[in-house]
Amino acid sequence: MTMAENGTDTAAPQEGEQQQIQMQILAQYIRDMSFENIVAQKGLHGGEVTPEIQVQIGLDARKRPVENQYEVILKFNIESKNKDSEDKMFLMEIEYGGIFHVAGVPEDQLHPFLLIECPRHLFPYVRRIVADATHDGGFPQLNLEPVDFVQLYRQQAAAQQQAAAQSAQA
Repeated sequence: MTMAENGTDTAAPQEGEQQQIQMQILAQYIRDMSFENIVAQKGLHGGEVTPEIQVQIGLDARKRPVENQYEVILKFNIESKNKDSEDKMFLMEIEYGGIFHVAGVPEDQLHPFLLIECPRHLFPYVRRIVADATHDGGFPQLNLEPVDFVQLYRQQAAAQQQAAAQSAQA
């Protein structure tokens, strides 16, 4: 390994060395979002409310036409109900996307990388948007719990395998 005068490494990777993984967020955006305040629409009046929040998360990733670029989408469906009466209080749906430059990831590890590592970088922004939207919608700020994207990826992979097995039997 040699160092140039400016201190950077000028040697090429030796055979057998792994190429360094590169990931860069090129863009982030809200692809779709809706917030429905059912309490206000129906003219319901408060009283004692015990909210129950259900959050469903979906992930999607696609190759873009440009080399090493991928679009990753996080989909959140959030529903709040009054635990006692089962009355819905609000519904929120958000699809948040990111365009990533990803290089150096082996082909067999690219899919999990896109659906685990990329969402980890997008999640704090989605969390903030959800918190602001619920607060601006007249409810206490909803701070989403951290998401274990490894576990979520495993659950989605198992569900896809199960669906494929069922369709093969049919």
